[in-house]
Amino acid sequence: MSSEVSSNPTAARRRRQKPASRLPLPLKLVGGLLIISALGVVGFTAGLVLSLRNLPDVRALDRYSPSESTRIYDVKGRLIANIHGEANRSVVPLQEVSSNLINAILAIEDDQFYSHNGIRIDTIIRAALTNLQEGRAAQGGSTLTQQLVKNLFFTPKKTLNRKIAEAALALQLERNYDKDKILEMYLNQVYWGHNNYGAETAAQTYFNKHASDLDLAEGAMMAGLLRAPEYYSPFHSMEHARERQRIVLDRMVELKLVSPADADAAKREKLTFGKVRSFRLGLPYVSTFVLRELEERFGEDAVRKGGLQVQTTLDLDLQKLAERSVQADIAQLKKQNRRASEMAVVSLDPRTGFIKAMVGGVNFKESKFNRVTQAYRQPGSAFKPFVYYTAFAQGKLTPDSIVIDSPVTYGTIQKYSPHNYDNRFYGAMSIRKALQQSRNVPTVKIANSIGVRHVIETAQTLGIRTNGWQPNLAVALGSKEVTPLALAGAYASFANGGFGVKPTVLLQVTDREDNILYKGTPDRQLLLNPKAVDMINDCLQSVVTSGTATRAQLADKRPVAGKTGTTSDFKDAWFVGYVPQMVTVMWIGNDKNTPLTSGTAGGTFVAPLWKTYMDQALKGQPALNFPTFGNAAAPVPPPVPPAKPGSPQPTAAVTPTAVRSTRVVPAPASRPEPTPRTTPVDAVRPQRRSQLPAQNLKAAPPPKEEFIP
Repeated sequence: MSSEVSSNPTAARRRRQKPASRLPLPLKLVGGLLIISALGVVGFTAGLVLSLRNLPDVRALDRYSPSESTRIYDVKGRLIANIHGEANRSVVPLQEVSSNLINAILAIEDDQFYSHNGIRIDTIIRAALTNLQEGRAAQGGSTLTQQLVKNLFFTPKKTLNRKIAEAALALQLERNYDKDKILEMYLNQVYWGHNNYGAETAAQTYFNKHASDLDLAEGAMMAGLLRAPEYYSPFHSMEHARERQRIVLDRMVELKLVSPADADAAKREKLTFGKVRSFRLGLPYVSTFVLRELEERFGEDAVRKGGLQVQTTLDLDLQKLAERSVQADIAQLKKQNRRASEMAVVSLDPRTGFIKAMVGGVNFKESKFNRVTQAYRQPGSAFKPFVYYTAFAQGKLTPDSIVIDSPVTYGTIQKYSPHNYDNRFYGAMSIRKALQQSRNVPTVKIANSIGVRHVIETAQTLGIRTNGWQPNLAVALGSKEVTPLALAGAYASFANGGFGVKPTVLLQVTDREDNILYKGTPDRQLLLNPKAVDMINDCLQSVVTSGTATRAQLADKRPVAGKTGTTSDFKDAWFVGYVPQMVTVMWIGNDKNTPLTSGTAGGTFVAPLWKTYMDQALKGQPALNFPTFGNAAAPVPPPVPPAKPGSPQPTAAVTPTAVRSTRVVPAPASRPEPTPRTTPVDAVRPQRRSQLPAQNLKAAPPPKEEFIP
């Protein structure tokens, strides 16, 4: 072996010289460090002096409020949707962030946070050496204060001038704010991936819990995300997320922030994850309706960045029931070959006008058109109750008055001959029977007798707005288009004894400081004749008990009133039904106005769907009788404080304000309807008019003396 070494002196020299060759590297590093330090200090100082001239005043942060997401809750405080612009953020105070998350962040990002003055020379030098060796900006060396400054005032672009300015602002920030305030701003400002800004939003996204509830394993994983949020996201790579979590936990053990046993337990813990929520709307039809209402009232900027807390009148349980019902019902209709591709459902409380559930279509991804609020469709026979109410309010007729179901023709030039659904006539029948069986010809005769203009006035008084009302007799059969929501609001006045209520979805809106910006107090006004309402409710109950809507009878046999609706060409099928505490409108049809299968009537196909939905919707609610004359107003639920978002509360309701008006409409005497200048074929001058004089309602003659030929 020795001869081998001596025979190769070159190799021997190399072996002897190898230790000496390592010595210059530390010397070089030390020399380089001194040079870098000297240059760095000189350059840093010079740059700092120059940069201070144009730096923003950090004291402006006293008035700074980061953009914050608007959250929409149901009436019980359960989250429905999260609305935001580019930044999805919920701001919380420092005390509402788990110490597990705070300690993990300090351990991995800035373990000297509570002792430095905003910058750390040692980390800056270490980062500079690393970057020099890598030949690129591989490490930043920034404190939490510097990171906050970067997020608040600068773009992500890394330059020497920016780093100098960043350090200068960090020093200013530390002089003007205490450490806890800086840490609180950091935790609410920093980006956590998937469009989540701030610890609270990130905690809800990643673990479906508040930031205050994060345990050690969850806090360590979230802290690990900050280096590269998308790369270490558990939604993208669980392997990367776990690897980074282990690094954070090991660092916490090294700093004696946790014990080795606790760290090991956290590494083994099976985590339960949430889901990405950004730019997604839960229950999209109703959420977009609420969003539109908010933007009209407060403006788009306030809604998407202002951190509003919105409590709606919606009941999340009922809303989900309605969503499931629509999916099941449309599938059932397809199996029955009804050729119905769309459906709309809306439920509201007639005592307040509060919307409880709304489904505007079958598939929001395919069509964002909300058929509850935007679709104007012919209601068909569902409009008839406004004709009969008007007649009762004028004092001309009662439910027992007689009308003749017989052929009739109106007009001389443009003739109009209404016909019944079954093309048959049944002669003399009571008003109640005519409505119960949804007879068209008697309805047109009554409208002719009392005046179509007065019927239109009733509909308008109850909130039905449509363009181009033409006072022709076809209006009585539902020829003018209405939205399901408008129809629900109008029927609410029958259900509550004659009070007008405006459908609303907003219960209370507060800003990020909990200042109340809006409170949805119902404005109930007595619009209808209570005794006439009593009569129409009696008739509409008979529609359900023994008329066209017997399939809408509820399982618990509680009083139900309602009206079916089917257009003559089968393009629309409806059922509008109500109990004293809920009105629900259901509609089926097609967007392109193509007809349903012939025979798809509201009573045959929609009423059963309404019954199935309402049987479940009314579970646990008492069976109430309809208000009667002398006790017109249906009882209003007692007021309770608005639910705190995120904390389920009893169903909130607001006591309505005092009745501001007691006008009762309409009750003018009848007169013949003039022929409009431009009219369709069915809009003609009536040939004859009732000879019955207008009577005071209380002094109405006995039913047998009332007669419409």
